[in-house]
Formats: sequence, C-alpha cells, structure tokens
Amino acid sequence: MKTRLFVWFSIWIFGCCVYGQESGLLVESSSEFLNFSLLRQRDFIYFGDPGPNDFYESIKELRLGEQTTLSFGGSYRGQIEGFINEQFNSAVDQDDLWYLNRLMAHAHFKIDKRFELFAELNSSFITSKNNLAPVDRDELAINQLFASYWIDPQWNLLVGRQNMRLGSGRLVDIREGPNVRLSFDMAQLKFKDENTEITAFYAIPVRPATGIFDNDALNTTETLTGVYWTQNWTENNNTDLYAFYKQEELKTWNSGTADDNRLSLGLRHFGNWNKLRYNNEFVIQTGSFGAQNIFAWTASFNIEHPIKALGIEGALGLKTEAISGDTSIADNRLGTFDGLYPRGAYFGRVARIGPSNLIDFHPYFNTEIGPVALSLDYVAFWRFSKDDGLYGPPLTLDYPDLNDSRFIGHQIGSIAGLEINRHIAFELETNLIFPGEFLKNSGLNDTLFHAVFTTEIKF
Repeated sequence: MKTRLFVWFSIWIFGCCVYGQESGLLVESSSEFLNFSLLRQRDFIYFGDPGPNDFYESIKELRLGEQTTLSFGGSYRGQIEGFINEQFNSAVDQDDLWYLNRLMAHAHFKIDKRFELFAELNSSFITSKNNLAPVDRDELAINQLFASYWIDPQWNLLVGRQNMRLGSGRLVDIREGPNVRLSFDMAQLKFKDENTEITAFYAIPVRPATGIFDNDALNTTETLTGVYWTQNWTENNNTDLYAFYKQEELKTWNSGTADDNRLSLGLRHFGNWNKLRYNNEFVIQTGSFGAQNIFAWTASFNIEHPIKALGIEGALGLKTEAISGDTSIADNRLGTFDGLYPRGAYFGRVARIGPSNLIDFHPYFNTEIGPVALSLDYVAFWRFSKDDGLYGPPLTLDYPDLNDSRFIGHQIGSIAGLEINRHIAFELETNLIFPGEFLKNSGLNDTLFHAVFTTEIKF
C-alpha cells in the first residue's frame, strides 16, 4: 500500500512541476543582494538601506556598528523517500516509505573583514523507517560552531566545528545527501591569494547520535590530518594537490577488522579546454591495516561538453573510474581503497554502492526545460577485484565476497528540479538498479526502485 501511494504521489508531484512551468506560476528569482550558499557561512548578503516595508531585510542582517554585523538564517528540508525491493529481494517485504525533516538555523557575527563567529544548529527527524542509519536522526545538535580570524589579508586561522568540502568532495565532503551532515572538530590554517589556496588542518569527525546534544565529540579513535593546495594556473587550467593522513581504530574491510592508518596522496586536474570541461583525479594510498601493508589507488575521469539539439541546450558528460580492491586475503597487503569521507549520495541518493573495489561507467545528460532542471544518467558497475566485497557509501561491507562474478548491475537515474524563487525549491529523484551476476549469485535477484521527493526552503 505504501509503495502504491508513493508511486502515485511521485507522478502527481511531477505533474505539478510541469503545470507550474506551463501556467506561468513561477516567480523569477533575483539574487542581486542575497545569494545562499550550500555552506551558509559563505552566503553573500548586501541589502543597503532597507525600505520601510522590508521586514525580512531588516531582521536578516543587523548592523551593530560601522564594520560589525550580525546575520541570521537557516533552511528546512523535507523529504519523502521510498524503496521497492530495497535489498534486491522480493521474497521478503523490502518495500518501505518514510519521511525525513531537517531544520537548520544559524547566526553569523562579523567584525570588519577579519573576525567572524559562526554558530549553526541542526535538528533532523525521520518517521516510518524501520531500520535507522546513524545519519537518519539527530534531534538537536551543534552542526557548526567556529571562530575565524584573518591574521592578515592572506592568512586565516579557524578553530571549532565545521562542515568541510575539499575540492570536488571526492574524499572529504559535507555529506549533504543523508539527513545529518558530517561535522569535524578541528583547527585549520589557510593561506589564500588571488591564484593560490593552501589549507592545513587537524580534524576529528563528530559521530552523530539520535538525542539532544549527545553527539560523540573529540573521540580520537578516528582522526584526519591534511594539507590541501589549490592552484589556478590560468583561467581554464587548475590543479589540486593534497595529502591526507587518516587514523581509524577497528576498521572493517572484507579481509577482516583492525586499526587502519592510511596516507592518501592525490592530484586533481580540472578546467576547460575550448568548450570541453574536465575534472580528473588520481589518488594513491599507503599505510598499515593491522599487520598488513596498504597499497590502494583510484583514477577518476570526468569530461563534459555542451550540446544543442532539437532546440534544447544541455551538457553531455561521461564519468568513469577505477577504484582498487583487495586481491587476496592471504597475502600481507590490503588493496581496498578507502574513500575517507565521500559524498553520502555518491551515485545518487539511492545510496547502495560506495567508492571502494569498483569500476564504473557513467554517461549523463543535463539540461533545462523552462524553469525545470533535468538530469538523466546511466551507470554500469563492476567489482574491481573478484576477491573483495561490495561496499556502501559509508564504506561498510554491505555485500561480502560470496562468488566469483564481477558485474554488479545497471543503474538508471533521473532528477527533475524546480526553483520557485531564491527561497523555495523542489526536486524529484528516481533510480532503478538491475542486479548483475554478482548480486544474483548472492541470492539478490530483483530490481530495486528508489525515489525521493525533496522540498527545500532557505531563509
């Protein structure tokens, strides 16, 4: 019953989006004086002198002095999410529908352009889901709380708790897909000029809990130390060079459970060549896993080109990557790549496959039809090594190595997004995963369907 309601609700929402497009009900967005950012400490606010009727502007940013401001803001995200055959097996009841709600509110205090204090609360709830993940529910928590000081125009010191995205978010990201974001308690030193940005930090990930102000903080059983250098060589040619050292006690891979101490050395090359956009990344990992030595790697390629056909403009792209897995549990070397803190929706919000022991081929198409942004994609997945298992986005061993098959399956996805104005947006994402030989030979034979409808309000 839940499944039928969800499918009909998805169709109805999509119809409403199309109706809104055709009937001219949309409000034109203006971002001249207010630009919202994914990380709200990066919002751009400039209202000038509010008029007598501009109540929102008058409370959005308060001027406490000639160079001192206090601004407020937040967001609400509501989601309806459902699965059919969530674990690829229709012999048992794996159809489910649940409701997620996330409210975030922040205050941002600035003195001149040198000092800022940012505080952000998060409240995330979920109803109707049977098996909760750690990132589903957190009744009330401090998502971010940090002080930042510019020592001079180029050097910045930050201490406190913050969400962190480095580069493309391939190895360190804020985990926006799930209901609870990833926070770090950290100290950070940054150098920045017109073409160079270098960030050095020591960070401890915050482990979410379901209650009120009960997250596990400053737990040094897992730490991340890093240096990240971004260089803009020209307007169209850029590189990231980085080193991360992660220590994690009692990490579980297909070969067992032990302390994982791992150094990741990475290079990202991104920019434009004529009309072609590219974003390529290479990472090598070394270290120790218990008594084993670590040698793992990944290579990722992403190219995208604008196209115009049948009066529709868009972009056609291709992503493909190889991510190493372990080739033998009997030798003294671990080859499983650790994606560290990747995006929670690495291959869409269906979130079934994560960045370890994987080869994928991923063409996609993005376009805009009126006010509707549309994305269509296809992904084919293989295990890199037939002697390693299949991991989920949080790098948990979700499907152990039970057979010698390599092909995992096909995934077809779509996203339709509608931005009403700068404050309100809707999105509908759907995914189908057709099991391949590896899943079928593990007794997981049935097609998975996933959909999530998102409403987001920013203020």
